Amino acid sequence: MPADDTTDAPRSPREIKRLVWNRRFGLALGVLAAVAVSALLISSVLAPASAPGESAGTPGSGATGAAATGAATGTPGATPAATPGAAPIAGLETFANEPSHVTTSVAYPQTPPAGGPHSPVWLDCGVYDRPVPNENAVHSLEHGTVWATYDPALAPAEVAALRAALPGDHVLVSPYPGLGSPIVLTAWNVQLRLDSAADPRIPAFAAYYRNGPTAPEPGESCSGALDAPGKVG
Repeated sequence: MPADDTTDAPRSPREIKRLVWNRRFGLALGVLAAVAVSALLISSVLAPASAPGESAGTPGSGATGAAATGAATGTPGATPAATPGAAPIAGLETFANEPSHVTTSVAYPQTPPAGGPHSPVWLDCGVYDRPVPNENAVHSLEHGTVWATYDPALAPAEVAALRAALPGDHVLVSPYPGLGSPIVLTAWNVQLRLDSAADPRIPAFAAYYRNGPTAPEPGESCSGALDAPGKVG
């Protein structure tokens, strides 16, 4: 039986070189495959979980709703001092007057009045340099007006500072004889007595009680009715 040339015959230098090259190429492919598998395993272990508020597998998705928009949950326009659950504005007095229309003068229990029976005609909002009729001013309080009264002896600079500390609409400013305090801020059924126009409670009071929750008819007109004598602004 003749000898098997494929197993016994000596290999040529070219064949030997090819076999060596194939062996090296196979080893290189094996190393590369091992590295790829290891990298895949490491990335799966170390990949971060979805952040709170993000959908898994949705890159870049963030918090939604109020957390995303910064939407407030409090009452618009309310100051911290007047927010339910917080301390009230220091020195605030509250009352329980009921509204009704009358055509006669009224003896009010508060000075200045903070609500109660009043004229069917409201007082136009603005600045007056003379005392104004109580019954008409109270009707304006019913519409959400803040009434800033001051002692007639208050210095002109203080009066100017008081006017500057208040908004431009739904506000009355007038002197009031016998006030008992340099300045009194009044809205429907609430009142605050002050010593100075620089008091930081003035803008806080106006921000919350102007067209605020105590007024029976907040936001109703405060013009087009009665301009009392002495209106200057």
